[in-house]
Amino acid sequence: MRRAGFCSKLSDVNQDLQDNYRGAFDGSLGFGSSPALILIDFVEAYFDEQSPLYAGVEDALSAALRVRDAARAAGIPVIYTNVVYQKGGLNGGVFYRKVPALKAFDSGSPLGRWPEGLQPADSELVVSKQYPSAFFGTSLAATLTASGIDTLIITGLTTSGCIRATCVDTMSYGFIPIVVADACGDRHNAPHEANLFDMNAKYADVVDEAAVVGYLNEITDDRT
Repeated sequence: MRRAGFCSKLSDVNQDLQDNYRGAFDGSLGFGSSPALILIDFVEAYFDEQSPLYAGVEDALSAALRVRDAARAAGIPVIYTNVVYQKGGLNGGVFYRKVPALKAFDSGSPLGRWPEGLQPADSELVVSKQYPSAFFGTSLAATLTASGIDTLIITGLTTSGCIRATCVDTMSYGFIPIVVADACGDRHNAPHEANLFDMNAKYADVVDEAAVVGYLNEITDDRT
């Protein structure tokens, strides 16, 4: 199992915080041998400046698309998620009540569409969900298990919400979570960085785009 390494972007975290975690939360999982890539909730709601969920995360999308290119070249499964609610949010429960902006994901809303450049291929899986985790209420875990996957490379939006929830469930279901820092985004940098740090400490290996593309390129080379 190849070591994933520590994301260089996390090296600037407050030294006192790093010292506090050291010795208790400084393990590493490494990359597994059979990965899949997931792109979480890259939809227009986060890119349209008129949307209540606008987050200005274009750089994260660009990074995720580059990772996707490497994943496709490596021949590994590529999975997308979106959020879709029955109009009025009957299937959104308390989450829909707590966050009124989730109306952006009512069925048929243009804010639920894929942004330019992200259209899934016919052979790639789309998982529609109603809650933060890509696993909750979906068949994702069963699909990964049936496909022999041991590692889930996680990209998408937002770091403090659906990325974190999916990361924790990835580990809970027995898969290795690899979170790509550059390919995740949030509406503010503070929760983005805080959650990357905490996920790396407790649940996942947080890596940068270059590290995960290098890993995927090795898979491509092994298959050629």
